[in-house]
Amino acid sequence: MEQSVICEGFRSAFGGGCENLRYFFAPGRVNLIGEHTDYNGGYVFPCALDLGIYGAARENGLGVARLSSGNAGPKTETPLESPIKKLGHSWVNYPMGVVRELQGAGHAINGFDLYCCGDLPRSAGLSSSAAIELLTCVALDSLFSLNIDPVERARLCQRAENGFVGVNCGIMDQFASAMCREGQAVLLDCATLKHEFVPLELGDSTLVITNTNKPRGLAGSKYNDRRAECELALGSLKKAVEIESLCELTPTEFTRHKNMITDPAALKRAEHAVFENARTLKASEALKRNDLQGFGMLMNESHISLRDLYEVTGVELDALVSAAWAAEGVLGSRMTGAGFGGCTVSVVENDAVGEFIKTVGRAYAGRTGLKADFFAVKTGGGAREIYLND
Repeated sequence: MEQSVICEGFRSAFGGGCENLRYFFAPGRVNLIGEHTDYNGGYVFPCALDLGIYGAARENGLGVARLSSGNAGPKTETPLESPIKKLGHSWVNYPMGVVRELQGAGHAINGFDLYCCGDLPRSAGLSSSAAIELLTCVALDSLFSLNIDPVERARLCQRAENGFVGVNCGIMDQFASAMCREGQAVLLDCATLKHEFVPLELGDSTLVITNTNKPRGLAGSKYNDRRAECELALGSLKKAVEIESLCELTPTEFTRHKNMITDPAALKRAEHAVFENARTLKASEALKRNDLQGFGMLMNESHISLRDLYEVTGVELDALVSAAWAAEGVLGSRMTGAGFGGCTVSVVENDAVGEFIKTVGRAYAGRTGLKADFFAVKTGGGAREIYLND
């Protein structure tokens, strides 16, 4: 994105020139496999995207946070006195939650102006919320010389979303936006934050993200219900095995003890979490071997489990994935993100991408009446200060 576009948006919101502005970027992410395992103590396997949220920031010396978005509405102004209050369902709760966490950690945050805009679809499951959080954290870290470690940035932003926004998410989205590297995916153990970068070498294939254009709001969805069902399953299993999270169990161990779970819904959620965790480990090994066919098959299995056991897909996501499975040149396709709308991710041979977009788009419109958006994407780096040219 050109500096002039961001500068003009900033000037329109706050006035003044652009001479003292500093510029930042935080990526969205796509999770290749490992869905709803993060808060169950398991592995996830995301990569950052070259799509994300851009921002410009400066100190204002006014003792207030002035926030504006080119994508989400007009300027708002919020006092920085503690305690910071939540503003309904506004997007500003994401940056202000970060401010509150920074203040709670003992960091002095003086007045600032922050303008953000981006090319990342909102409410599509590509973690625009985490990108806004990390953009805010990196910008304030730089403006006020806070010297926060990138892993701690991810933890802090997760706490902001859990405690202030009210979404009981795991660490994956914030970690990916903070830590990922261009050309690589990260295998992350969400229980310990131990992680391994794995080259994402697709050769003659491309990652294609497809947006259902059915927005989904996590705070108002069944996301928190699914997490509660997993907690119920965990409580039942603890009567037989000493574990702190579902994903400590292997599929064999889970099968041995699953009769302890008497609630049918909780049983299905737990089965997905345990087997999805095992699939994620297999998928990382497949990529290390450059076995894209095997990787694609694991993606397909993941979607089936999310559809039948975790029940977070729905008509729109299933229609996209079914159409992708039927298309030529597709190695694998699955929903990505929390579900209930949002996006799919597919691995598609390069020479088939054009036809994939046509045939899948046509089939999806015929099934749902909606128009899908397609993004052939590349990997990107983590949240950072950037230096733009006009």
